[in-house]
Amino acid sequence: MVITAALVVVALAVVLGARWLRTLEGVQEFIATYDGHASQPATAPAGMPWWLGWQHFFNMFLIVLIIRTGLQVRTERKPPGYWTAKKDSFFSPKGNTPKKVSLSQWLHQSLDVLWVLNGIIFVVLLFATGHWMRIVPTSWDVFPNMVSGAIQYASLDWPTENGWVHYNALQVMAYFTTVFIAAPLAIISGLRFSTWWPERAEKLTKAYPVEWARAVHFPVMLYFVAFTIVHVFLVFFTGALRNLNHMYTSRDVVDWWGLVIFLVSLVVIAAAWFLTQPMFTTPIAARTGKISK
Repeated sequence: MVITAALVVVALAVVLGARWLRTLEGVQEFIATYDGHASQPATAPAGMPWWLGWQHFFNMFLIVLIIRTGLQVRTERKPPGYWTAKKDSFFSPKGNTPKKVSLSQWLHQSLDVLWVLNGIIFVVLLFATGHWMRIVPTSWDVFPNMVSGAIQYASLDWPTENGWVHYNALQVMAYFTTVFIAAPLAIISGLRFSTWWPERAEKLTKAYPVEWARAVHFPVMLYFVAFTIVHVFLVFFTGALRNLNHMYTSRDVVDWWGLVIFLVSLVVIAAAWFLTQPMFTTPIAARTGKISK
């Protein structure tokens, strides 16, 4: 209760402070000069291709389950069971002694494989179609525009949105950070304490202690949670129907189809959440390794 009250007070102070700043002539001139939208190449494509909608769904589907299983691995004291990979298999590369891990970690790693595969496809399509220009900063004016955008958001008088054509600077930096910094950090840190880590690589193991990986992996997970919360909030409060159509139907229109597909996707994710229980995952895990109590 005290924490909630403190957060409300801080939020109120930020809003009032930002609104006061916007009364200053210098700040008004700054926002007029930098409206919050950084320069992007003239050849940057507009719109959302069909594959981006599917990628968005698969990424949301997987990241929700990955966060859930990651928290299970971190917090469970008595796992429902253990799994040991088959020797010289996909989960236990040649030269490694098969590791015994919890069923939760097996599921977490399996979902990670699908997430990484989805990410590789996304990055390839991003550069093949030129859509990388929409989420990679290409001009130094991204920084003053980020400041301008932050003041506008904090004052609750938000930048004009037209994500179909041009993301604002804060969006560009958030997407760039998520795709090209947070995701690789999650992969590199997670690999360190996975069953794939080459146990005979003594020099590599010494140079990259598992404690370093753990110190990175959990904060990166928190970043993804925070990004998701803010992202969903802004999608619904900056024109929900249009934004959801951008994301799920690849159309720049205002109708209900994007919302319908979004709600269906939530049902699919909820069903997958239910199916990640041990009674359903154990038979699948048994096909790739040995199950024990």
